[in-house]
Amino acid sequence: MLEDFRQRLSDGLQPWSRSVQFWVRAADIYTGYKVCQLRAGLVKDVEVREAMWERQHELAADKMYSLCSELGGLFLKAAQILGKPDLAPAAWVKKLVTLCDKAPATRIEVVKQIIEKEFGRGFEDVFEQFDEEPVGSASIAQVHRARLRSSQTNVAVKVQHPGVEHLMQVDIHNLQAFVLFLQKTDIKFDLFSLTKEVEKQIGYEFDFLREANAMERIRNSLISNNKKPPVFIPRVIQDMVTRDVLVMEFIEGTPIMNLGNEIAKRGIDPAGKIASMAKQKILQNLTLAYGQMILRDGFFHADPHPGNILVCKGSEVALLDYGQVKELPESLRLGYANLVLAMADNNFTRAVESYKELGICTVSNCSDGEVELFKLSSRMFDTRMPPGVTILSPFSEESSLNKIAVQSFPEELYSVLRTIQLLRGLSVGLGINYSCAEQWRPIAEEALFKAGRLKGRDMKSRRRGIFSRIFRRGRD
Repeated sequence: MLEDFRQRLSDGLQPWSRSVQFWVRAADIYTGYKVCQLRAGLVKDVEVREAMWERQHELAADKMYSLCSELGGLFLKAAQILGKPDLAPAAWVKKLVTLCDKAPATRIEVVKQIIEKEFGRGFEDVFEQFDEEPVGSASIAQVHRARLRSSQTNVAVKVQHPGVEHLMQVDIHNLQAFVLFLQKTDIKFDLFSLTKEVEKQIGYEFDFLREANAMERIRNSLISNNKKPPVFIPRVIQDMVTRDVLVMEFIEGTPIMNLGNEIAKRGIDPAGKIASMAKQKILQNLTLAYGQMILRDGFFHADPHPGNILVCKGSEVALLDYGQVKELPESLRLGYANLVLAMADNNFTRAVESYKELGICTVSNCSDGEVELFKLSSRMFDTRMPPGVTILSPFSEESSLNKIAVQSFPEELYSVLRTIQLLRGLSVGLGINYSCAEQWRPIAEEALFKAGRLKGRDMKSRRRGIFSRIFRRGRD
């Protein structure tokens, strides 16, 4: 009885302890950067100033790694975004990229209990073989490889971590308070709306029935609309899905973050022509799938971080984890298709019109506002990096956000923004610079044509070889 009381007390205090830890650590990281900003402002020597910032990035990266790894939950998801080579300093990327699928695992005894409870059968009756060590453990669930006794099929078994959902809500409310503070002090961007969309999406991730339906819907759409689907999607095992457990086809492959090592093991130069062609094919297939999902269907996988992408035989791509999916309203789907055409054609006026159509409210404080808004559009919604740029932080001194303030941003568009940012991070990591807007132009044109917003004679992209030319241009 005393032990039960202690456990209830510990569970009750955990959200408070977690909040205190977040605020103490976040304040420490923020203060470190503000102090460095003041000190660097007093230094005239550029090299000395850069050395000061590098040291600050290294200190902050260690602190951010500790925050994300020790608190886990939502902060592991934050690490997936912040640890992108095109967005964060190299010190951050080096530390945070290692956190993919590194959440603490639920004990195997608890996993077996959850499975038996959800399926109403004995564990040994369901599985002939079950690897006790998970293939990966993320913030919400972990995945085990197993073999079904009934069909002798190799499967992936996704099991939800117990007790995580409430802590995730605590995390998101703390994060919302922090971004409100940042909006008032340092950042001219409506981050709060983005966190509201994150809150909604995270709520969906705890329903594996919804995830299974989304996986089948996207899988069937890509199969029916392509001679060969651009990506593999696991098949759901029927009658083996509950809110807390999802059993699906197991797909063999190499995590995309380990691709360089795998290529080297096969005696191929990771920086050579053969490797470059393989990487181009991987990105071409992946982004083609996303163009079709977003612009044609308006229903898409919204979490293409490296831990969810496998490279299979022949440079084929498998896309995993459908906890985060998004269905765009028709108005946003077509508005984004219009913005894609604006970016692909370098049409500044069309970009401004698209922003208004999408409901992105901006205020310019410069004379060349249309030009800066187009730059902001490309940095937010296209994968191409500007010449000579390796880090594209939206909050740097050179950022268009210092000239164009984003006062309001549609919550439902956040998933598109996050998806593009993650795709750009993948392309930078693979060393290939290309424009998804150019690749998606024909899909955007088709979407607008079907909606009666584009005439046939205005469709510029009906020509062969467009994708290969886009990626060849990016390579060169």
